[in-house]
Amino acid sequence: MTQAEREQENGKEKEKEREKEKEKEQRGVKRPIVPPVIPEPLQEQIQSNFIVVIHPGSKTLRLGRATDTLPATIPHVIARRHKQSGQPRYEDPWLLREGLNRPESNEQRQNGLKMVDQAIWSKKMSNGVRRTPVCADQARLYNRQMRPAVLDTSPRVKWTNTSQHPEFLVGEEALYVNPADCYSVHWPICRGYLNIHTGPSGSLTAVLADLEAIWSHAIQKFLEIPLKDLKYYRCILLIPDIYNRQHVKELVNMLLVNMGFSAIVVHQESVCATFGSGLSSACVVDVGDQKTSLCCVEDGVSHRNSRLCLAYGGSDVTRCFFWLLQRAGFPYRECQLSNRLDCILLQQLKETFCHLDQDISGLQDHEFRTRFPDSPALLYQLRLGDEKLQAPMALFYPATFGIVGQKMTSLQHRSQGDPEDPHDEHYLLGTQSKQEQSSKATAERKALSKPAGFEGESCSQGADPSERGHSQDMELGQSQNDCLMGGTDMEEPPSALLSRKTAITQFEGKALGLDKAILHSIDCCASDETKRKMYSSILVVGGGLMFHRAQEFLQHRILNKMPPSFRRVVENVEVITRPKDMDPRLIAWKGGAVLACLDTTQEMWIYQREWQRFGARMLRERAAFVW
Repeated sequence: MTQAEREQENGKEKEKEREKEKEKEQRGVKRPIVPPVIPEPLQEQIQSNFIVVIHPGSKTLRLGRATDTLPATIPHVIARRHKQSGQPRYEDPWLLREGLNRPESNEQRQNGLKMVDQAIWSKKMSNGVRRTPVCADQARLYNRQMRPAVLDTSPRVKWTNTSQHPEFLVGEEALYVNPADCYSVHWPICRGYLNIHTGPSGSLTAVLADLEAIWSHAIQKFLEIPLKDLKYYRCILLIPDIYNRQHVKELVNMLLVNMGFSAIVVHQESVCATFGSGLSSACVVDVGDQKTSLCCVEDGVSHRNSRLCLAYGGSDVTRCFFWLLQRAGFPYRECQLSNRLDCILLQQLKETFCHLDQDISGLQDHEFRTRFPDSPALLYQLRLGDEKLQAPMALFYPATFGIVGQKMTSLQHRSQGDPEDPHDEHYLLGTQSKQEQSSKATAERKALSKPAGFEGESCSQGADPSERGHSQDMELGQSQNDCLMGGTDMEEPPSALLSRKTAITQFEGKALGLDKAILHSIDCCASDETKRKMYSSILVVGGGLMFHRAQEFLQHRILNKMPPSFRRVVENVEVITRPKDMDPRLIAWKGGAVLACLDTTQEMWIYQREWQRFGARMLRERAAFVW
């Protein structure tokens, strides 16, 4: 076939195709339209080694890159040099707190100890035998006769060298500053909140300056990141479940504007704890040094009504143990709660000796060493009985702490409003109620104009979809913004509102035991299905309950006190204290590192430029929880 014939053949085929197209168009059959190729938006690659995870605690700061196996852990304390000579020395208390020296404190402490003893003696040991009675006088007599033995005359522990007169010292260096030096010691976070008080350096500005100094020092020293390079880094900040909005706003501003991080994600400790432990749902019990927070988390969402914060923790157990040691004739008689180094020693003694194993009974002999600067190392002999069990049990009988006249239980309260955030929940609730009123009026008008045959239908069916949406929004607003008792302030009659507020005040005045607080938190969940999930997954994190046999002890108490209706339904009450054999103190930080790697986190970043332009409104827009 010649070239000309081939071209003619091709021309005929093209004509046939054109005729077919015309026939299809005449029949009404359209060709499928090929969508144009739209390039997908380029997602920024997540570089975890350029994300710093910060978990600030009352006594310990944990921070590290998201790629680090373990975070750097330092005491959350700073020592600042006096600006003027002769300035009085000031030190924030560590184990001491308000409410301990009231006239009724000792009576309350004794009553709490009676309840602890009753609980100890009511339960038999695992072999079915009653506990061996302990003669307190016998231990006291032995301890009072003990004299320390000198181990080493040259002290190995030294005071921090301040010969260069640094402006401030951080962490371990701050703890070992000589009281004779011209430095004041500050703990910038107290019971989970910024430590704002009326004493020296207790203003919001001073506390934020202390935090910035500690965090900047730790980032440079432990992560080896120069501060000028923070513009290339992002930050994940862990905050308490029950947070102070003003404090969070100030911290975000400090990290983005003062320290210069390029972006930040703010998330709650409880949710991060579930990420770190690999659980989808759990009742998270975080026993810290100065506070214990509880919250039920389901699929990455913290149930607002289940949040509870108890104003006691590990340091209260330490102080209670010291009181019990004194009753038992503690041989180190110079020990003082106002002395920083004695506080460190008492923390170590609590961690070494205390337990929740009811099979250990009778008197046992122990020994401990004291190593302080400017004094020889000493070895003390000590005989103890039930004191080692009584101190940690104070978490379940908080009266034993002897704290009087202090607010011991906190709940998530409604925001007081922020001038930077005009569309806050007060505005939303106000506008929603107006929308609801207008939708009701519209529905009534439509009902009046309906024919008689339609009278049986509900108003919501008569209302248009947008109006139904408003009423649903209102319901959502109520459930998200209420705590403990339910209902909104604006809808209740004054008498009901007063009784609800009185109930909350009475509730907050009580010091709930840890087991009762767990039951209360789970009981605040909306559905029975959620409650069942929570009973079968109680996750204990933080360092305040790291006692031998704590898991079995807590499990036994929850089983005994849970409602009978759930006892039949819940197959297994499980208390998890070491998920994946991890240190429970690091689980929330680890969850923050996991959060940094999730694709969904991409939508939660607040960038520096956005923050400078919109301020606190960005937290409402980007936070993964109801702000």
